Amino acid sequence: MSDELDRRDAPDRRDELAERFARLGDRPAVIDKGRTHSYGDLAHAIRTTADRLRERGVAPHEAVVLNADFSFGSIATLLALYLNRNVVVPLVAFTEGALRTVNDSCAPRHLVKVADDGSELVVEPMAAADPGAQAGTEPGAATPEAYRPLVEAGAAGLVLLSSGSTGAPKAILHNLDTLVAEKAGSGDRVGSRTTNILMFLLFDHIGGINSLLGVFKVNGTAVLPARRTPEEICALIEEHGIRLLPTSPTFLNLILIGDYHRKHDLSSLRMISYGTEPMPEELLRRLHTALPRARLLQTFGTSETGISATTSESSESTYFRISDENVRYRIVDGELQLKSRTQFMGYLNYPDDSLTEDGWFRTGDLVEEKEDGFLKVKGRAKEVINVGGEKVLPLELESILLGSPLIDDCVVYGRPNSITGQSVCVDVKPSGPMTRAEARRHVREFLEGKVEPFKLPAKVNLVEELRVSERFKKQRIRA
Repeated sequence: MSDELDRRDAPDRRDELAERFARLGDRPAVIDKGRTHSYGDLAHAIRTTADRLRERGVAPHEAVVLNADFSFGSIATLLALYLNRNVVVPLVAFTEGALRTVNDSCAPRHLVKVADDGSELVVEPMAAADPGAQAGTEPGAATPEAYRPLVEAGAAGLVLLSSGSTGAPKAILHNLDTLVAEKAGSGDRVGSRTTNILMFLLFDHIGGINSLLGVFKVNGTAVLPARRTPEEICALIEEHGIRLLPTSPTFLNLILIGDYHRKHDLSSLRMISYGTEPMPEELLRRLHTALPRARLLQTFGTSETGISATTSESSESTYFRISDENVRYRIVDGELQLKSRTQFMGYLNYPDDSLTEDGWFRTGDLVEEKEDGFLKVKGRAKEVINVGGEKVLPLELESILLGSPLIDDCVVYGRPNSITGQSVCVDVKPSGPMTRAEARRHVREFLEGKVEPFKLPAKVNLVEELRVSERFKKQRIRA
């Protein structure tokens, strides 16, 4: 009986979101390319887009690829697909690997593209987006068995693709109703002052979705960047009085290196939440000195379990506590494992071997825990460098090297070695003119006495820019 009630109530709960937006009326919801769209505008766009989708033959529970990054139109379309109980597959970039994964694993029926302002909506068969599809194949011809629980519950779905840095991207299936209910809340916080939140993280990333739903939870305003460059982001912070910036340590360091925190007034910032990769302790100290008025908050989450509410020990500490009542954690052999209410339903194209027999998700993050429950991420298990049986954590060396005034940034990684198995390598972006010989000598001298000899880099490369992913994470895995 309770299942029947849940299925009957699901559409009503979904309608409530658009109805709440309508009640908020002229309150600003989205600022896109200098134009402000109200919550009333958003409510109207969601319902209009939902009608247009149905007119174009998009049926409930069908998988739909939404090719877009953040815009007013893409936000309205995402929520219209949610209203229509579709399985949404957001894709910012149509890479060959992403398209292959989507067509092979997600059974997509439709491809949707939308104008930034929502004025134009293009819906076409997904096969038309894949010129390499074999004759006679029809993407979306069958609904994956994995979608059946969504159909039975009358719920919408969300498929996120992993970065695919070590192989084909993983297609990660979520119950979108659960994510919206947990992260967007009831929106009962309506203060006189609107909180402006910058949508830095990508539209097809769990952090980007979490940021957007967080805006709705506080009835705030999502400020959308046209480009994710330090200049653009800092200019938007100054122009719109941004109070919350969700971003990554790598991007924050780019702001410091380019001196953009001095070129723009960033005094409106009250919180900078950082995640997607570990924060070097020395970089955190630099940031706290450069932006003393902003609280620096370590966030933690995965595409599989969602983003957890956290509490940092302080703005100068990389220790944090998971303070989310919907998330449980445990540490097994140094690895953090999670269980959450927003946990994924499964992979569409990989075995669920990241889950333990009792349902805990293995994050792959190595952590240490203090007696008071505060955690610190030491690095990724897959990035540990094995030098003749001795383990080297890249983050440890990077944090030390960033203490040198001659080094703006660096990335440590392992390379195969016929004698030791692997050797330690480091790419260094110097703060001024430096030869490779000078860099090698400086790195070794700066590290000597601070780390064990086996951790000293065997190779030091000078680079003008570090290799960074589209999600502004350092790339340590090398082909």
